[in-house]
Amino acid sequence: MSRRQLHLNVNILNSGFHPAAWRRAPSDPAAFVDVQHYVRLGQLAERGTFDAVFLADTPSFADRPEFRPYQALEPTIVLATVAARTERIGLIATASTTYNDPYNLARRFASLDLASGGRAGWNAVTTADPSASRNFGADDVTAHRDRYERAAEFSDVVKALWGSWDEDALVADKATGRFIDVARVRPVNHSGRHFKIRGPLNVPRSPQGWPVIVQAGGSEDGRTLAARHAEAIFSVAQTEAEGAAFARDIRARARAFGRDGGIVILPGLATLLGSTEAEVKRREEELWDLLPKEYAIGRLAGLLQIDPKRLRLDDAFPTDIPVPPNGMQTFAAATLQTAKRRNLTVREVLRELGGGTGHRMFVGTPEALADDMERWLQAGAADGFNLMPDVFPDGLEILVNEVVPILRRKGIFRHEYTGRTLRDHFGLAGPGEREAALALAGDD
Repeated sequence: MSRRQLHLNVNILNSGFHPAAWRRAPSDPAAFVDVQHYVRLGQLAERGTFDAVFLADTPSFADRPEFRPYQALEPTIVLATVAARTERIGLIATASTTYNDPYNLARRFASLDLASGGRAGWNAVTTADPSASRNFGADDVTAHRDRYERAAEFSDVVKALWGSWDEDALVADKATGRFIDVARVRPVNHSGRHFKIRGPLNVPRSPQGWPVIVQAGGSEDGRTLAARHAEAIFSVAQTEAEGAAFARDIRARARAFGRDGGIVILPGLATLLGSTEAEVKRREEELWDLLPKEYAIGRLAGLLQIDPKRLRLDDAFPTDIPVPPNGMQTFAAATLQTAKRRNLTVREVLRELGGGTGHRMFVGTPEALADDMERWLQAGAADGFNLMPDVFPDGLEILVNEVVPILRRKGIFRHEYTGRTLRDHFGLAGPGEREAALALAGDD
């Protein structure tokens, strides 16, 4: 009997997940604006037969840029360059439903999908960053429920635009002189609260139909959006029980929307690895020593929307902090739950999360990581992982050269690609001809 297979993405967070990554010897501090850095990592991940590379994005100047690199380059442009230098690996880019227009976004991702031969995915996010709001004519962050209401309509329209071309609409018959069968290209004629768009899109379908829709958000509104639209989900879970409960909840919600297709659930997993426990300890201590504590505390306080003075390194983590009503609720809730469940100090929370926020961080050897991944897979807590190495490039090299061979020996990860599109890698069916019409019907 064949065993379930893991799906692995790598989240290329400039120099690495750890805020001090850029200060380690292997790192290039200028890599965050060097597209060849992303090309090299994409090629390395492809050598490891990863499902996809993923680029996060925030359309604003980073908070506290004096301390670390940030996501600066526009992700679809970067991934178009990666596409030209790779053959199989998927290419997932973040784009906000809060600060984009559906037609332009649908066209941009359809173009990337065609340029890559069907390897594109769109990570649909709402944006809760005040500095981003001020770049788009708003004085403050849009209310949480309003952001998700817009996101739901936005996603409906994007799917309708992608589906406005039937698969065989492009005829290109030189003998008859018929280029496009216009009867198979339809306007969407959408008129809703947020958007009025006639369509159709001016870009035909790709080999995978249209880009895979990815979503990341664990709030009530985020789960509803994911259940309605997402084909892959970047989740936040600190324990197997949390991961399994999230997966059950999402799939039940999806069934309530009449969806019976697959959904790939990929918890975020930061990794700090070494070949031996002693090597792991040295690496962890080095990164911790390089991390400005002022930055780490400020970042955590910003996520929780509290005064940084409340977070004293060696004090117990405050237990009376509520989840912010209009911020990054998923990451804030995960951070607060981790601190409370394990009765951690502020210093311990920062170390537990690698100076980051929310995502689980695995510190250990390749063998231990492979065992951990296998347990989550068997428990139904994950279909795979959105991996965030602590430092690039060596953090990804350890995953490709040491972890992947162990997973292959366990029989839970591919030895080679068996398809060419991102849908092939994830085991997802192509979108049906009526998918777009059903999406808009659900908005009535």
